[in-house]
Order: sequence, then C-alpha cells, then structure tokens
Amino acid sequence: MKKGFLLLVCCFSVVLFAKAQDNVYSQFFNAPIYLNPALNGQFDGDFRINASYRSQWSNVGNLTYMNASVDYNIPRFGGGIGLMFNRSNEGTAAFVKNSIASVYSYSVGSEDYTLSFGLQAGITNRQVDYSKLIFGDQIDPRLGYIPGSSSNAETPGYNSKYYFDSGLGINLVAGNIMIGMAVQHLNRPDQSFTGTPSQVPMRFTAHASYRINLNPYDNVDEIDKSFIIPSVVIYKQDYANMINGGFEYKRKNISAGIWYRTDNQGGSNAVVVSLVFDLIFNRDTGEKMRFGLSHDASTSKIGYSSTSGSTEGSLSYQTPMTREQDYRYTGGPRCYHFY
Repeated sequence: MKKGFLLLVCCFSVVLFAKAQDNVYSQFFNAPIYLNPALNGQFDGDFRINASYRSQWSNVGNLTYMNASVDYNIPRFGGGIGLMFNRSNEGTAAFVKNSIASVYSYSVGSEDYTLSFGLQAGITNRQVDYSKLIFGDQIDPRLGYIPGSSSNAETPGYNSKYYFDSGLGINLVAGNIMIGMAVQHLNRPDQSFTGTPSQVPMRFTAHASYRINLNPYDNVDEIDKSFIIPSVVIYKQDYANMINGGFEYKRKNISAGIWYRTDNQGGSNAVVVSLVFDLIFNRDTGEKMRFGLSHDASTSKIGYSSTSGSTEGSLSYQTPMTREQDYRYTGGPRCYHFY
C-alpha cells in the first residue's frame, strides 16, 4: 500500500504540477493558424481546411498530436474568420487534452506590404484515466506486473478540467520577407484538477522566412518558378527554448525541406526532412489540395534507435477565390507565397 500510494503521488504530481510544454509541428507551414493566429484567412481562395497528425517517439510510448482548422477568407477585411481544433494524447494513463478555438484576423496594407493581426479564443479540456496506471501493489517482486490485477490505492476524485484560453498574433509580409510573432495562453489559465493553482505558461513564437526566386529573369507564371525559402521558428514557454531552422526548395507543385531543431535546453534535438505535394485542380482559380509528409530523426541523447523518431502527415484543401472584386487592396505580398 505504501508503495502504491507513493507511486500514485509521483504520477499525480507529474500530471498536475509539471508545467508541460506545448507540442510543436515539424510542418509548421502546414499548420499556419497553430503557428500564428494572424495567418488566419491569409490565402488566395475562399475556404481552406488544414489537418496535421503527429506520432512522436513510437518506441517510447503513446504520444500523438492532431491539429485541424478551417478558415474563411473575407477579402474586404484582408483577413477572415476561422475555427481550430487541437488534440493530444500522452502516455499510458491516456492524458488527453482537447481544445477548440475561434479565430479572427484583420489586415492593412498596400501593394508593398501586408500587416495582419489575429485574435484567438476558446475552451480547453484536459483529463487523465487513472484506471490505466499501474501501482506498487499490482507488481509481484518475482513476476512483475500481474495482468488483470486491481489496486487498493485511492485515486483522486477529479480527473477532468475545463478552462478558457486565448492568444494573439501579428504578421508582416514585405516583398520577399515575412516576419511574425504570436503569444498563446495569454490569460495564463489554471489547469489544476485539485484547486491548487497550476497556471499554463504563456507560449511565445517568433518566425521569419525569406523567399529567394531562382528564376528572377524568366518570364514565366508564378506557379512555374523555383524558390528556396529559408525559415526559422523560435519557441519559448516558461524555461523551455526551442529553435527550428532550415529551408525548403520549391519547384512548381513539389517542395522538399530539411530542418534542424534544438531541444528545450538548447541542445540538439532532431534533423527533419519534409516532402510536400500540391495537387492543383485549376491553375486559373487556384483550387488545390496539399499532401505533406515529414520525419524527425532524433539527435538527442535518448537516440534515434530508442525512439524511432517522429512521423508527421498533413493534408489541406483550398477552394478558389470567387469574390476578387471585394478586395480592399490588391497586389500586396501575402504569407501564402512562403508555404
């Protein structure tokens, strides 16, 4: 019983009091609203759907993450409205977190620049299944864990928590440069199951991209050109700092990228390779579907052989623009040129 109680306390403390960091997506460019609410509605179409799924460290445990969003472009705002859903499932105790948020964005600009602002607000639920935990009185000293056994350890009375969450972002596109910043968990919500305060630390994101045209003197359509797009994304949440840097080579409807990411303490974390295909249904209207696949090869101390790395897939669909006459301004640079 004492062992069971101590194990319960340890597991419960990790779940309740550890300030876990938000997950990040290797294909950040295919989860634009998760990266920055200011990227909501910033595309050359009417309606867009994005979805990403990430399986992390399959040899270590059950760590899966999903992001899905829909956004609607309102040209007279230069932005739009959107809805985003996130789900994470971590560990054998099924520590699950679901969130849904509405997003609004607005832009100002000219033919030389586009400055967009985004606001995000929603509800998050986190819960844990204590029945999936193994306690000391379920472990035989000689045989180990006894399948089907039950524990006499007393579990806490609460396993679910709802809270309001918010965020904001800003993004600037000027010529071939894009720079943006975002803050999530702006209100620092209390995520505690027990009533003892445990605030979610704010997550700060800064990102920058530069587009290099490899065909500057060729008289060809934008879709037929080739580009190299170096990017860097910096995440900071509580005491954790992470940097993701690399570049994409984009030619017509295919993009290939390579990235290097540091861990929370600034050490080596992973090398990432990505491949993205755009299936363009109509060159004139811009209707398209995108498929993306990436893999993280762990370079941290835990090693690739121990984790099997992380695999991520993405899918998006974009309908054509039918209301071009409603644009507040035309010809300005947009963020969708960078992904």
